[in-house]
Amino acid sequence: MPPVPAPRIADRHYALIVAAASLLMLFVANGALFMLVVAMKDIAATFDWPRSVPSTAYSLQFIGGGLGGIVMGWWLDRAGMGKPALLGALTIGSGAILVSQVDGPLELWAIYGLLIGLIGNATMFSPLVTNITRWFGRNRGMAVGIVTSGQSLAGFLWPPVFELGIGAFGWRDTYLYYGLFALVTMVPLSLVLRRRPPPPLSAEALRAQAGIDADAPVLHLQPATLLALLCAAIVGCCIAMSLPIAHLKSHATDIGIEPLQAASVLSVLLAGSFVARALVSGLLIGWIGGLRTLFFFSAIQAMTLGLLPFIGGLWTLYAVAALFGFGYGGIGPTYPVVVREFLPEESAGRYTATVIMFGTFGMAIGGWLGGFGFDLTGGYQSAFLGGVGFNVVNLLIVCFLIGATRRPRASAVPA
Repeated sequence: MPPVPAPRIADRHYALIVAAASLLMLFVANGALFMLVVAMKDIAATFDWPRSVPSTAYSLQFIGGGLGGIVMGWWLDRAGMGKPALLGALTIGSGAILVSQVDGPLELWAIYGLLIGLIGNATMFSPLVTNITRWFGRNRGMAVGIVTSGQSLAGFLWPPVFELGIGAFGWRDTYLYYGLFALVTMVPLSLVLRRRPPPPLSAEALRAQAGIDADAPVLHLQPATLLALLCAAIVGCCIAMSLPIAHLKSHATDIGIEPLQAASVLSVLLAGSFVARALVSGLLIGWIGGLRTLFFFSAIQAMTLGLLPFIGGLWTLYAVAALFGFGYGGIGPTYPVVVREFLPEESAGRYTATVIMFGTFGMAIGGWLGGFGFDLTGGYQSAFLGGVGFNVVNLLIVCFLIGATRRPRASAVPA
């Protein structure tokens, strides 16, 4: 195998800048999601809506983001990250400002589904993660984990800030201030992402730079089959993932916990997620591979979600939420890494966006399922247990993929 050309020092340094800017973009952008989670009961109470109305807005954001992500992945493959990031900055910030003026459910759904979701969030997770995989080789798993930890950091820091804002100013003004902050911070950050990554190396060099030996285990599946199985798997884990993220704060207040403490439970969940993404997931990916890392964290998520309906005390809820967050957080970096390892690099933006799109469908179903289950039964217990079933489907698919992994013949190194 020919030696792997070392990236220029300037490229290596700029890769770190791109990673930091991407993390901050995800942190600010995800405020729009967590603002809705924290304000869900207040918005419903203002208009005397059933809780499924703001839950539907939560779901539409994910559906729109998933569908729009396909177009944004195609745009990323051709034009780089700068223009999509700028578009996302403008639409998420302006969308939050418009939410502060809504008077009916259709307005809320349109803003979250179209402006914040289809155009805004579509430019965030999938394109940003795909872009960062092109800046890093050997430390790709760690880089993806650090960038995706921006979501977890958002969940840790935004809920108590928003809860305090709602208490002081009301949910409308809190949306307004968040939207202005998003515009002021995200537009300059998007300019950092205009620079294109270094040209891709050959397939052999890419695998060597990522620390993958020529005789390392590979998936002996057709690309279309692998893509379909990953899409099915991510739906299962994201339904389970979305239920507590969307409804844990509301569930906690329903069982007698004070609103600020309930918001802090969500923060603890996302703190666990941050630890998994920033510190643990990347190391495990480098040690045991993306698929086995996915199975490990998904199993933790399933077990802790199954415990949530039976938890009543605040400190016990903190502990289970932290463990759930650790499992949920570790899942995030694995799918883009698996796509990057086993599917063609030149279409990584589209392939990653396709998998993430199905993940957003799962997140949308989970968010809606929680609100529907609450309106139907008066609690979240049945919805949480249903989420465990979807998570088990995910684990079965990942087990199959791990079983399909074996060492190649000398001539079978994948492109």
